[in-house]
Formats: sequence, C-alpha cells, structure tokens
Amino acid sequence: MYPPISDTPQRAISGEHELTPALADRLARAGANVVVLGDVVLDVWMWGRSERVCREAPVPVVDIERSSAAPGGAANTAANLAALGARVRLVTTVGTDRSGERLRAALRGRNVPDGHVVSVPDRSTAIKRRIVAGDQLMVRFDETDRRGIDDTVGTAVQDRLTAALDGADALVICDYDGGCADRARRWLTARRPELPLLVVDSHHPARWRSLRPDVATPNAAEAAASVSLTLPADGAERAELLDHHRTGLLDATGAATVAVTLDRDGVLVLSGDRPVHRTWARPVPDRQSAGGGDTFTAAYTLALLAGLPGATAAEVAQAAADVVVHSPGTSVCDTAALRQRLAGAGGVLDAAELAAAVAAHRRAGRRIVFTNGCFDVLHTGHIAYLDEAKRLGDILVVAVNSDRGVRALKGPDRPVNSEHDRATVLAALSCVDHVTIFDEPTPAALLRRLRPELYVKGGDYRPEMLAETSVVHGYGGEVRALGYVADHSTSAIIDRIRVGAGR
Repeated sequence: MYPPISDTPQRAISGEHELTPALADRLARAGANVVVLGDVVLDVWMWGRSERVCREAPVPVVDIERSSAAPGGAANTAANLAALGARVRLVTTVGTDRSGERLRAALRGRNVPDGHVVSVPDRSTAIKRRIVAGDQLMVRFDETDRRGIDDTVGTAVQDRLTAALDGADALVICDYDGGCADRARRWLTARRPELPLLVVDSHHPARWRSLRPDVATPNAAEAAASVSLTLPADGAERAELLDHHRTGLLDATGAATVAVTLDRDGVLVLSGDRPVHRTWARPVPDRQSAGGGDTFTAAYTLALLAGLPGATAAEVAQAAADVVVHSPGTSVCDTAALRQRLAGAGGVLDAAELAAAVAAHRRAGRRIVFTNGCFDVLHTGHIAYLDEAKRLGDILVVAVNSDRGVRALKGPDRPVNSEHDRATVLAALSCVDHVTIFDEPTPAALLRRLRPELYVKGGDYRPEMLAETSVVHGYGGEVRALGYVADHSTSAIIDRIRVGAGR
C-alpha cells in the first residue's frame, strides 16, 4: 500500500518543490507507470453559428462548421497522464462499433496504447455530443448502453487489469456508472495490500469505501451526497461546509485524502486533521470545455508520485486544470502547457499595471486583499497564510520586497532567491491574483495608490506594530493580522540547505 500522504507545516516547497516551470519537467522525467481503470466515452464537439429560428418550433438552428472527437471519461484521464509524461495502461471496455474504433484511434493518437481495452460485441460505445453556437453551448445529447457487463466480460477486464498492474506505480479508478470499474471492485478489495498508489474518481465515492483509497477526487455534489449534505450556491460557503464535515467525508469515502473539485471555485483538499488547502481556479465565462476534473486527477496523481507535498501537488494539478478549461472541447494539458502555466506569465505587474488591474476589479465590485513580504523561500506556512488571505476577499495582491529591500531587512546574505524568481513562484499559486515588486522600505505608497479594502500581515505582527496601519485606516480600509509559520521557519530551512551543501 502506498505510504500516507503527509504535509507538515515546516516542510519547504522551495528548491525541488518550488512552483516553477521545472516541476512540469520533473513530472515528465519521472516516467511513472500508471494504470487507469474505468468507463470511457467518445466526446464529440460540433461548432457552428446560429442566425435563424426553426420553423417547426421556436428553437435555434445551428449550421455546423466544424467538429472534433476526443477521448472522454477515463480515456481523457489516461490521455492527460500520457501528455504529462506517464506511461499509461488503460483497462476498459468499448463496443465493436464505429465509435469504438474512433475512440481507439483517438487513444493511440494521444500515446495511450489500447492493448488492455476489451472489445465487447453487440455493445455500443458511449458517446457525448455537444453543439456550440458562437459562445454558447446549446445542447448535449448522450448515447449510452445501459446494459450491464456480464461475467465473461468482467473476467476479461480482471485479466487485463492483472496484467496491467504488473510494475505499476499508481492505479486510477474512474467509476462513471458504466460498470467497468465497479465490476472489479470486490476483486480489487481482496488485493488492496498489493496495490500501488490508489486514486478513486467516482460518481459514488462511498461505493469504494471498503477499498480504502489513498485519494478520492469527487466533485462537490458527489462529496455532499456521500454525507447527505445540501450544498449552498456560494463557493466559499460550500468549501466551509465540506471542511466542517471532513471527518464524515473521509469516513464515508474511506480515503486518506479527499480532494473535492469545486468546478469554477477550485479544489478543496482534506487530509486527516491537517489544515485544509484550497486552490483557486481561473475559470472561463462560458462552458465550452470539458474534462477539467480528469486533468486535475491525472496531474495530482503524477505530482504525488513525484514526491511533492500535498499542497504543492494540488497547486500543480490546479494549474493543469486551468490550462484545459481555457481550451475548447475536451482537451489535455501537456508538459509544455503546464510549464508555461507554472511560469506565471502575466502575473507579475509593475505599479501602473497593477493599479489599472485593481481599478477594473473594483469597478466589477470585487473586494481587494493586499499583503506583502520577502517570501524568500516559500514553504507551506506561507501558502496556508496566503490561502487564508484569499478567502477574506475576491482578489489577492501580493507585493514582494525587492532584492535591495530584502538585504536591508535580512542582511547581506539574503535573499537566497532573486526578486524575479520569488515573484514568479508566488504568481504561480492559484490563490494569488497579482504580484508586484516594490523597492521602498514599506508598501505604504502602494497602499495609498491601490487603496485595498483589507491589508493583512502574518506571523507575529499586530496592526498597531505596523507603520502602514495609519495609511490604511486613513482611507477607510481594514488591517488584520493572520497566523502563519513565521520567518524563523524560512531561516531554519535556509540553515538546513546550507548545512547540507557544506557536507
């Protein structure tokens, strides 16, 4: 069984764990062997334009201009794993129909071998068709074979799964009511001690409780149903409610860690009694993409296999999911796209650019939260603090001390990382919306210019200790002190690095 996923507050995510483009290459170089078991779909997208109404009924007529087909469901999870550098073995069933052949071909085109796919005569391959006109998703219609999988096919699936698991680093189960994954549930439970890292993505996560997965990745509705909760519409309230019921959720799913995907509101990671970690999505206004949850599951699995701490793994996976939801159709995030996303391109602004961005947010009625610091060696204490700050408003702005400023504050041997590197790492965090670098001893000038509704600091600070407090109160803002692992954690990490380098 895979060892428990841990994340201690002092554990650094600097160096090999920093949220930099190098992490994308690290996942690819690992070349993990991952088995995906589950229900597959052929996703068909049709795009066109609508300029008239049907004569027979008051419905729009869409003139289709182009279409595409892609692996969906468990096949999309497999395709994302392969795109990020994994060696994938997909165990599933498809019909012997034309759609099944198209799906097999699409898998091979995404570097997912079809040697462990079981063909079932006289069975229809599941298809989801979507029609998009302009910027609007008009309709989705599904064709699904509702017949169950018989014993002969079930035995074939188990045989293919046995062969596929030889030398596997992880098993990802995608149970979407097609029957393929569920058919092997009892067989897998009997062999649980022999299984590698086990990740379950299921419409019914409680169904897999006896398997005791390392990770379960339900969406908010699936998580709520497993503990009989009614979810509020507000994303922040949903996250708070699910965190409040984490004990019941962990028990209901049997998982050591539950990563609840909240769609446009990010992901909530609940693990034992450790502090909750929430990622923040960068959503698109229109629903012209699919498979963000599949991408998150794939990237999260690979990040854990690469030895990343849980919070870092979730941030990497959120970055990958952000890539695909900004791409039309059913897409994948490959190493190059993840590298670019983790680079935080466009996230570091100068003062004028930041002022313009904040003004636009304010016109849209968004609450601005501002914080600042050196952030020389980013660790999980920083991330917990920034995540808490983000939850207090809509937009989080982080001002980073310049190299000269850090030397004045910390001494001539600091910073360890340059201002550009520190700002870029922060910009890659999903909870951070904008980053800027300032050269002055304090961010007072920035605060006067931006006038954020809330100014927060962490560690041992109290509002009355801060020179900036009078500035913020002067324009009617609020100052608040938050708790996080203080600067001595950074110093201790740097000392350990230096001691190790001297050996």
